[in-house]
Amino acid sequence: MSSADLPAIPSQRVVEALAAKLRRRQVVGSRDAALETVFVLRQVIAKARFQNIHQLVVLIKNVGRTLAQAQPKEHSVGNIVRRLLHLVREEYNNAIKSNAPTRPRSLTIANFVLQGQPRKASLVTKAESSLVLNENDPDDPDSFAKTLKPVLMEAIQDTLDELDTVYESIGRNAKDHIHSDEIILTLGKSKTVEMFLKQAAHYHKFTVIVAETGPSYGGHEMAQSLSSIGISTFLVPDSSIYALMSRVNKVILGAHAILANGGMFAVSGSLMAATAARAHSTPIVVCAGQFKLTPLWNLYHEYGALDFADPSSVLGFDEGDLVDKVDVLNPYYDYVQPDLVDAYVTNDGDHPPPSIYRLIKESYDDEDNEL
Repeated sequence: MSSADLPAIPSQRVVEALAAKLRRRQVVGSRDAALETVFVLRQVIAKARFQNIHQLVVLIKNVGRTLAQAQPKEHSVGNIVRRLLHLVREEYNNAIKSNAPTRPRSLTIANFVLQGQPRKASLVTKAESSLVLNENDPDDPDSFAKTLKPVLMEAIQDTLDELDTVYESIGRNAKDHIHSDEIILTLGKSKTVEMFLKQAAHYHKFTVIVAETGPSYGGHEMAQSLSSIGISTFLVPDSSIYALMSRVNKVILGAHAILANGGMFAVSGSLMAATAARAHSTPIVVCAGQFKLTPLWNLYHEYGALDFADPSSVLGFDEGDLVDKVDVLNPYYDYVQPDLVDAYVTNDGDHPPPSIYRLIKESYDDEDNEL
């Protein structure tokens, strides 16, 4: 298909507005970036005109590429686009299969595994059997879009509902990971970890040590929030992490992105805490929504995400004698290797790092790894 046949991006102004916000760091954080991306994709698809599945996939990829290039370090933007592309192909393939004559499937181990839950599979097939798609219909060019759009809007709404309830879904597992009289260590401000700890407080009494995570000092807000509901909380400087680790029962961290090898990008200081925990054989649990699963590997150097904040918060310009003599780095994130993590707690259950690759293969299509 030539470029002239490809659909232009409707609501281009909305796409460019979000790209500008991402570029200027006006939208920061995995969940906020994911929500904004879903809202933009819903507007684009609602106004789009397409006659076949190829045009729709190219349209979504163009939007995703524009947003991902605006801020490559917000991996959740690309993850949401990949997830939607996977759902689009899934709905399309189900509709094609329901309209095609059925053939008996040979009984093999591979087919048995792919079958999954027979009851669930039969319900899905029954619900989608009425979807009839007419691609490239010369009599009614919009018939394909009119038929598929309601299904896509439903899939987008399901994604929004998942993002809206991600904290509650992860928090349901809290009572199984945190027990009475335990001492928990966490770093900085993570909404996921905060809700996880607050949910556990309904069942057990425990103590939380919060590292302040300079120079952002997000731990101050975290400690205040936890202590406000009665959780015994201590705020400590980052330099005390190793000294206190021998008293800690469990380290609970948040994640910015979970990579295909089971490693993760997390707030700066997480690698130090994880290394100290491993030296003391303290288990490390990471709380993160599945929208943070990223089909990418650590393409940067071993210990960082190559994403840096303003160095003036580390060494101000009023230190004129030093500023001219040193290079100051203020990294946003650390890269934590998969062998330092014991378990990932997601809104779809608990998973060890080696199973992350399987989850990514189930959530995304291989052709969308590069948008």
